[in-house]
Amino acid sequence: MARIARMNPALTTGKYLAIAGYVGFAMFPLFWLLKIAVTPDKLVFTEGTALWPSAMTLDNFRRVLTQTDFLSYFTNSLIVSLSTAAVTTMIAAAAGYAFSRFHFRGKPVIIAVMLVTQMFPLLMIIAPIYSIIAKLGLLNSLSSLIIVYTAFNIPFATFLMQSFFDGIPGDLEEAAMIDGCSRFQALRKVIFPLTLPGLGATLGFVFTAAWSELLFALMLISSNDTMTFPVGLLTFVSKFSVDWGQMMAAGVMALVPSCLFFLFIQRYLVQGLTSGAVKG
Repeated sequence: MARIARMNPALTTGKYLAIAGYVGFAMFPLFWLLKIAVTPDKLVFTEGTALWPSAMTLDNFRRVLTQTDFLSYFTNSLIVSLSTAAVTTMIAAAAGYAFSRFHFRGKPVIIAVMLVTQMFPLLMIIAPIYSIIAKLGLLNSLSSLIIVYTAFNIPFATFLMQSFFDGIPGDLEEAAMIDGCSRFQALRKVIFPLTLPGLGATLGFVFTAAWSELLFALMLISSNDTMTFPVGLLTFVSKFSVDWGQMMAAGVMALVPSCLFFLFIQRYLVQGLTSGAVKG
């Protein structure tokens, strides 16, 4: 294929144009978000179709930071998302390893039940979850969101981690145990370093899911002090108007932790799963 591409410049050009078109299509909403965020209020509707406003301002960002509770919403979302990602990944890693390496009674039933839990629409179970959280006395607390998000993300995260463990040859563990390691030592010294890409992918998936979740946050949180960012965005919508500039500015700032998080774990996402595991 590479030889054909070198022999046909038109094919190479078409490939890069297609990639550029896809990237442009995917990035356009983010561009428009930034464009509205730096547009003065008086120009939002008069220059709504322009690719870039004739004047720019950072006043929307200033008002979001100084006149709203955005920093509180931001902090709450960060606490919930990081806690959920850490707890879910640890549980999913242990469960995924067990499903991948051990055969035990009831294993197919457990897997089937975990799959079934992913089939229920969230609107169908929001009422019983609300009732359970209320009886536990956890309404209007960040703990309620961490518990619910963890419970809903564990099944998919477990299957994700199981797939990574399945891709690691069991011979590596056996060789380590023959050399004197216990199973736990083999897991910690041999298997764990090879699952870093899987752990990074799981962390990224769970963090993103918790960071952007709205339904449960809207149902379980009503106190302004414990609102997360997605719910906090609704405060920019009043009965008769929408403050588009501040809402878009808040959206731009909300992208920062996700970008930094993925920047931190990207090397684990792109490295080979068993790179360097077996040397000649």
